[in-house]
Amino acid sequence: MVSRKPVLLLLCLTVLAPIVLYTERLATFSNSIWKNDFEEEVSNLNVRNEASRLNSVHQEPSDALEEPIGIFFSDNSSNSDQISASGVVETNIGEHKTRVLSAAEEVIGVKEGVIKPVTDKENHPDDIRKPQLEDGKRDDAAKKTNNTTPILEEQIKKNDRTNKMTAKTDIQNHQTTITYKHNSKQTTSDAIVRQLKDQLIQARVYQGLASIRSNPHLIRELRVRIREVQRALGEATKDSELSKNAYEKSRALEQVLVKGRQIQDDCSAIVKKLRAMLQSTEEQLRAHRKQAMFLNQLAAKALPKGLHCLPLKLSIEYYSLNASQQSFPNQQNLENSDLYHYALFSDNILAAAVVVNSTVFNAKKSGDHVFHIVTDRLNYAAMKMWFLANPPKNATIQVQSVEEFTWLNASYSPVLKQLHSQNMIDYYFKTQRGNSDPNLKYRNPKYLSILNHLRFYLPEIFPKLEKVVFLDDDIVVQKDLTGLWAIDLKGKVNGAVETCGESFHRFDRYLNFSNPMITKNFDPRACGWAYGMNVFDLAEWRKQNITEIYHFWQRMNQDRSLWKLGTLPPGLITFWKRTFILDRFWHVLGLGYNPNVNQRDIERAAVIHFNGNLKPWLEIVITKYRNYWSKYVDYDQVYLRECNISP
Repeated sequence: MVSRKPVLLLLCLTVLAPIVLYTERLATFSNSIWKNDFEEEVSNLNVRNEASRLNSVHQEPSDALEEPIGIFFSDNSSNSDQISASGVVETNIGEHKTRVLSAAEEVIGVKEGVIKPVTDKENHPDDIRKPQLEDGKRDDAAKKTNNTTPILEEQIKKNDRTNKMTAKTDIQNHQTTITYKHNSKQTTSDAIVRQLKDQLIQARVYQGLASIRSNPHLIRELRVRIREVQRALGEATKDSELSKNAYEKSRALEQVLVKGRQIQDDCSAIVKKLRAMLQSTEEQLRAHRKQAMFLNQLAAKALPKGLHCLPLKLSIEYYSLNASQQSFPNQQNLENSDLYHYALFSDNILAAAVVVNSTVFNAKKSGDHVFHIVTDRLNYAAMKMWFLANPPKNATIQVQSVEEFTWLNASYSPVLKQLHSQNMIDYYFKTQRGNSDPNLKYRNPKYLSILNHLRFYLPEIFPKLEKVVFLDDDIVVQKDLTGLWAIDLKGKVNGAVETCGESFHRFDRYLNFSNPMITKNFDPRACGWAYGMNVFDLAEWRKQNITEIYHFWQRMNQDRSLWKLGTLPPGLITFWKRTFILDRFWHVLGLGYNPNVNQRDIERAAVIHFNGNLKPWLEIVITKYRNYWSKYVDYDQVYLRECNISP
């Protein structure tokens, strides 16, 4: 018996101990898994879950969702709340452990504790929120959850409000960035560039304020931020050209400007500084404009190296020819009034070549055209050599030097007398006089050349001709010009295209209407007309004694009180009421200064004119117009290659 008791005791311990231990572990496991997990999940209902947890939950279509324009959220949350993996919670009532439906069953259907996809109610969205239970357990489950559902529903609503507030906070935190990105796409392409420039202006204003300058730390920070924004801005003219860090630099500068506003609250000081800056800027602008005008004139009248080389090589070649080789063919045509005669006065060989080439190329019968070219003594041999080496098809060429006109002297021509006067020499060669004259264009050296005034002596130059077409050396002919000789000028001397489409082509822009002689004889609003392509009736010219009228007004303008220099003002006076207006498509102007000439007008024009400083043989030419001129230049010609003249 003694030995039996220990055996029974050990047996009891062996059988009962596992039962006790298992029971304790089960209780602990149940409490930690179901009860504690439920409490943890209920307290964290506002935590955003991954989209992968909600595959079984019916989602609203994306089209029904609205977000602020330009706002993108990077989190993976959804509008549904998290529930436990089994969809149920456990509660302890006394010693019994009972499973009850969680509040999530009010939103989705469950079957045996597992989430059931709501797919069978797609056609009845109003029924989606009904509980989906089976086997008659719905009523019992509803009774058991009556006490817990209101509490959980209130908690869910509270969490919804929290989520909305979170979204609103996100919008506010990103508002500035969103606005910046949105403006870059929706507003003008240079809005941010202009904003940065405005900030720089504000910063420079603050730099000059006494109250700001007394704060060395702020001034130092301001200078650093200005340099950063300037580097970020660079040469950008559009937002797309800005560097990636431009926005960050702008915000940093804005923060410094806010500090400056807190220090400087006196608006009157800022206004005074802005006025001073405006006045200084205007003065700088005037100085830069004057300098730009001078440099523009200098670039326009400077001779390119290639064009300086060309006449030298041609002159050497010409004087190596014998006398019989220095003559042009068809000289019998020079005085034939049945042919079409052109007058061209130029010292630019390449420009004269383009005028002749383009006219002949577009002529119906090249052999009917005669070109009378007059140049100066320096370029005479080179001009002849060019056309001897490059004859323009069957056309007739005559090259003369202005020195051959012995009748053209100072005693006969008032303008020639003025060009040789000491007053004119001082005007051109004394610096102080030049700097004091605001009209730098009138100091162009071409006005010292008599070639520019030969157009007023056409009857004397061509005594046996009755009609001639005058061509400037900066024009290009695009169509046959023989129709000009068929135009009836109705007793007028000059046929020209009117240029009163713009205000600066009126008489008051060229003549001094403060002079009583000008005011008495001319209308300040009268339309001007263009030199460059003109039809002159030489017979009518002689009959009306036009040359003497020109001499009269030149003598009256000896002190340049009626007009400055040039040939258009005396032309307007000389041919006043003696000009026949041609159709405007005979002669289109502006290719030497206006980049916006109508393309259709250019294509339709018989003659296009590069009037202005941007000549087609210079590098400063308006690029899109250059081909109209360069296509009549043979750049493979040996003399052009030797002088490195290329397109």
